[in-house]
Amino acid sequence: MRVSIKLKFSVFLAALLILTVVVLSSLVLRGIERNQQSQIEGILSQQTRLVNLNVRQAYYTESVHLEQDVFLQQNGRRLAQELANSTGLPIALYDMNGQQVGSSISSGESAIVQDTLNYALQNKIAYHEQGDTLLYAAPLDGPDGQMGAVWMQYPVQSYHEFYTRILQLFIWAGITVVALSFILGYLFYNRFAVAITRLKRSADFIREGNYITESPVRRKDELGELGQGIYYMSTSIQQNITAMHAEQQKLQLAIEKLQALEQQQKQYIGNISHEFKTPLTSIKAYVELLDMYKDDPQLLDDATSNIGKETERLYEMVEKVLHLSAMEKYDFENQAEDVEVSALLEDACGRMRGKAEKFALNMELDLEPAVIRSDRESLMHIFINMLDNAIKYNVPDGVIRVENELRMQERQAVIRIYNSGTPIPAEAREKIFEPFYTVNKDRARKTGGTGLGLSLVKQFVEKQGGTITLLPSNPGDSEDSEGVTFQLIFPLADSSLQVRNKSE
Repeated sequence: MRVSIKLKFSVFLAALLILTVVVLSSLVLRGIERNQQSQIEGILSQQTRLVNLNVRQAYYTESVHLEQDVFLQQNGRRLAQELANSTGLPIALYDMNGQQVGSSISSGESAIVQDTLNYALQNKIAYHEQGDTLLYAAPLDGPDGQMGAVWMQYPVQSYHEFYTRILQLFIWAGITVVALSFILGYLFYNRFAVAITRLKRSADFIREGNYITESPVRRKDELGELGQGIYYMSTSIQQNITAMHAEQQKLQLAIEKLQALEQQQKQYIGNISHEFKTPLTSIKAYVELLDMYKDDPQLLDDATSNIGKETERLYEMVEKVLHLSAMEKYDFENQAEDVEVSALLEDACGRMRGKAEKFALNMELDLEPAVIRSDRESLMHIFINMLDNAIKYNVPDGVIRVENELRMQERQAVIRIYNSGTPIPAEAREKIFEPFYTVNKDRARKTGGTGLGLSLVKQFVEKQGGTITLLPSNPGDSEDSEGVTFQLIFPLADSSLQVRNKSE
């Protein structure tokens, strides 16, 4: 069963008003009741003092002074009548034994509750209501202390009638206020319900794929802001759909580029096949020769050595191809951290120093502290590959120089790796970072090069936010003019900048 929001609001308002009226009425009526009680207690307390004053006065005016109980027994009836006449209230007097010594109350009205009288005889005040009459008992004081108790009847009908009239007034006023408030609340919330209904229709309209041209409600409150928001949302959706169509056209262009890439992939596979075929052909030839000349020890030594080299070359080629493929697929494995470059370069040089000494190469380091934000394992892979190339393509008794510098204005760390090998021709400088490209095929086979190392390094460097370039040979420098220098640039980490600023 569907209940409209305006009816819910109106019912809630009515319930809130009823609760408010009931609470306020209860508090006011409770206050009236306490005020009446306080007023009655004040009147009866004053009457009690008047009774005690008259009794003591009568006691002192007696010609012969009697004991209090004897005086009360002899004059109780007269005193009760006189006190009733002066106070205007029915009065009864009792001695300390609880015996009535005088009363202006008719026999039909003289029944009292013994417990109430006992309180008065204990020098306490007690009272209770019987219908429209309040029965009031108080101590009767004499010259020498309490001599008995006085009993009075006080009419409270007028108080009850006043309380009843106030109660009826609250009931009728509450009913009227709740009814009017419910009607006014229903009409007031109806305006909100209409606005909410319009907002709902606009949302349904947008959900069906249509768009609105203006705000569904015009109000200067939160509903007006919501309507304006729905209008903006509709406009944004329309713009996004338009942009999506534009992206669809771009996607079509991307598909065409993918087809072109597919052609490049076929060419790439052809290059891999060609590079794999060369060592496999050599291995196959040696296997056939061994099958023909099984007893030739020289052939066996040559075959073992060359097959081992070609196998190692094949293994390295496969490993690097897989690494290139994995880099395209698992970029999320890079975990950037602050890396101290000089320490990492010293570690890499230490690992490759043994291989350099094997080829009688001298390794020189000129490093200064620098911290970059990079993946440590990828950075180590870059340095090892660059140093390995510097060893493979160097000359006997050559030099490998590793140095770095900080460019604080550009916020960069620059690393240069120089080897004294044969310079790379100008026409090959743009191609050395392509997969399977080697400047000298014969030398690559001799050193075990696959043409994948620099391509792999370039991708690693770019994924760390850096660049790698081959610096041109410097004709004016005789020491470096015949060598090859690669320059790597990485952005500095914030911690390196802070340390440098403090030192300055």
